[in-house]
Amino acid sequence: MMDWTDRHCRYFHRLLTRRTRLYTEMVTTGALLHGNVPRHLDFDAAEHPIALQLGGSEPADLAKAARLGAQWGYDEINLNCGCPSERVQRGAFGACLMVEPQLVADCVKAMVDAVDVPVTVKHRIGIDKTESYAFVRDFVGTVAEAGCDVFMVHARNAWLKGLSPKENREVPPLRYELVHRLKAEFPDLVIGINGGIVTDEVVQQQLETLDGVMIGREAYHHPWWLARWDQLFYGEAASELRREDVEEAMVAYMERQQALHGTPWHSVARHMMGLYHGLPGARRWRQVWSDHSLKGRPAREVMLLAHEQLPPAD
Repeated sequence: MMDWTDRHCRYFHRLLTRRTRLYTEMVTTGALLHGNVPRHLDFDAAEHPIALQLGGSEPADLAKAARLGAQWGYDEINLNCGCPSERVQRGAFGACLMVEPQLVADCVKAMVDAVDVPVTVKHRIGIDKTESYAFVRDFVGTVAEAGCDVFMVHARNAWLKGLSPKENREVPPLRYELVHRLKAEFPDLVIGINGGIVTDEVVQQQLETLDGVMIGREAYHHPWWLARWDQLFYGEAASELRREDVEEAMVAYMERQQALHGTPWHSVARHMMGLYHGLPGARRWRQVWSDHSLKGRPAREVMLLAHEQLPPAD
């Protein structure tokens, strides 16, 4: 979700669900140790609970980055061992770390020693075309001994050669049963699942066996799905939230970001393009918010123009 789940996206998603844990896009240790820390770590207090996802493979650097994340107020530090992109591989982290479970354990131990918040790991079930359950079992077992007790598992292999990151989300087959085997073998660990989950029914089915479900691009493209989660999965009362209320709140947020940081509204609005997905007029509404010729107009004015494309509310 790099370049997707930035702070503006997370603020938008938090308007839809109060309880679901949000994750940052992956932030590399180099970006934090040698770059602009506020740009990478600043977030709105409304985003809690929120996890900082780190990319790196040097225990000392990850400890420093984790410490920064804790100081900035993140509720969890998550190490990415699942991203298959070539750019990440060149940095010797992401999914390729799964072939070095002891190194991952050393990284986790360094972070656990550095911070008081939970340290968790996101990973795949295997690398390339190796389909042995023992591979992921031994990875989880080794890393757990270092002090990690939460694993978010993308239920596909990562093919490090020959597939793009997009293809890596679609081509390697989903094998949910391996994630279920992990939970059976490590009942005291928190095991969550990720990959190909797009309906309430499948979420509920997975939660009968596992401890959590992680949703990525489906939540981004169809964000109104999130508005049901607090009721369905956290037992809260049915939400009375309307899409119009969320859009209004986002415009107010755009105005604050513009005043405080000079952030152009279109840098924020790009994340809410799926708000009216599936409704009459949604395509024309998106076209207005995406119209480059309107970038010089105030966000509130653009919102009014966009609403002219929607049918009158009942």
